[in-house]
Amino acid sequence: MDDYRIRDVVILGGGTAGWMTAAYLGKSLGRHARITVLEAPTVPRIGVGEATVPNLQKTFFDFLGLAEEEWMRECNASFKMGIKFVNWRSAGTGEAAARKLHGRPDHFYHLFGLLPNHENLPISHYWAARKLAGQTDEPFDYACYREPLAADAGLAPRFLDGTRWTNYAWHFDARLVADFLCRFATEKQGVVHVQDEMTNATIDQRGHIQALHTKGGRTIEGDLFIDCSGFRGLLINKVMREPFLDMSDHLLNDSAVATAVPQNDAEDGVEPYTSAIAMSSGWTWKIPMLGRFGTGYVYSSRFTGQDEATREFCALWGLDPKTQPLNHIKFRVGRNRRTWVRNCVSIGLSSCFLEPLESTGIYFITATLFQLAKHFPDKRFDPILTESFNREIETMFDDSRDFIQAHFTLAPRSDTPFWRACKELELADNIKSKIAAYRAGLPINLPVTDEATYYSSLEAEFRNYWTNSSYYCIFAGLDVLPDHPLPSMAYRPEAAEGVMPIFDEIKRRQAELAAQLPTTYEYLSALHGR
Repeated sequence: MDDYRIRDVVILGGGTAGWMTAAYLGKSLGRHARITVLEAPTVPRIGVGEATVPNLQKTFFDFLGLAEEEWMRECNASFKMGIKFVNWRSAGTGEAAARKLHGRPDHFYHLFGLLPNHENLPISHYWAARKLAGQTDEPFDYACYREPLAADAGLAPRFLDGTRWTNYAWHFDARLVADFLCRFATEKQGVVHVQDEMTNATIDQRGHIQALHTKGGRTIEGDLFIDCSGFRGLLINKVMREPFLDMSDHLLNDSAVATAVPQNDAEDGVEPYTSAIAMSSGWTWKIPMLGRFGTGYVYSSRFTGQDEATREFCALWGLDPKTQPLNHIKFRVGRNRRTWVRNCVSIGLSSCFLEPLESTGIYFITATLFQLAKHFPDKRFDPILTESFNREIETMFDDSRDFIQAHFTLAPRSDTPFWRACKELELADNIKSKIAAYRAGLPINLPVTDEATYYSSLEAEFRNYWTNSSYYCIFAGLDVLPDHPLPSMAYRPEAAEGVMPIFDEIKRRQAELAAQLPTTYEYLSALHGR
């Protein structure tokens, strides 16, 4: 019987995408295939994707058999209970935004905790009914989640004994993650690491890549080639000539200026959330870790120049643009028409990119790896596999693009040309239908069941990551309310009365946690041995 198994997998590019791919396939394929990573040592890593989503441990590190504490210590990792959106509803940038960052005036959270259910309906819908009836002025996040007070106080998502009390994601140094996974893949899995620069590729009569040639004179043959070469798309776009679908008609931001800022952890603490601070022509991220925070201003070059954006960004943190090391980034927004073409699969920035507003970068990598393992081919490269794979990636990306666009379209801010232009962009039919469902009082992207059950399925994780709670956090946080409660609730007045003890229990638990939890700085100091 003929053996059609893939024997040689070649990954072009290291960095986070390349080494995540090598480690994941190293585990998935075992010793049945040789994996080679060709990494150009002179190519700088982008290093902006330092925040993650909550499924990273379950979908990636657990699969590799790596404990959370192990990789966290190696990567200067911290915790992320959610995203704090600052100044998305009212005007204010620069120093004014910095002053508001720790105050009340204008912020809301996208939290990762689970919403309780009552009578087969998320409590978000009971909150909306009370809000519309004028029975509460409390914001959605503070009324429905246990986490906001702990986040405000900089408290950890774990007790000092390690007990976990909520869902969370992570902040980490992406360069340290790549280095850690490089050591893991080469030392534990036998992945071959070649440090050299690709010059060209050989294509066979089928249009498949046969080998990569390097500046150092190497020829690296393979059966399957993975493009992790970043925005350059050296294999998928240059060799395979697959078109990149520009989506700047959905999202205006195309540039960033980024840096790392030292911080006094003992004095300032370490915030257990990512901040997304609205600016005049985009927004700035803040990703805290021990000893520093990573930050960058994501902006639209149509509405501000590099120098002006740099001045606004540096003013936010009180930095001197003449002396502060700054990384200027130009990025493409969109995705390849097809992620997998013949025997070439693109992963990471070579595949697709959305600005990091909801930390989708590493999520896209893990989702693509999950789907690649599920659809993994043999040398016959059955087109049914590639077509199914490409549909999954297309749906995942477009759904995330629409969710992020809604942040800008629905934001009340209209004080600058950028924010006004965001309101004029056309929304895709998919997100239009979700907004319509929300306004009609319906749950979005979630069966009427508890979210804990939903999250137990890896397939569901990668099919509908943005749950009902995600949409409620953003829509309600931006002061967009349903037009009316879900009509069926009017026929169950006893359910509305019975939900009140749940809201009371949330308040009790908020106070209890605030009194008992260690600060994030205290927990991380113990974890990292500092």
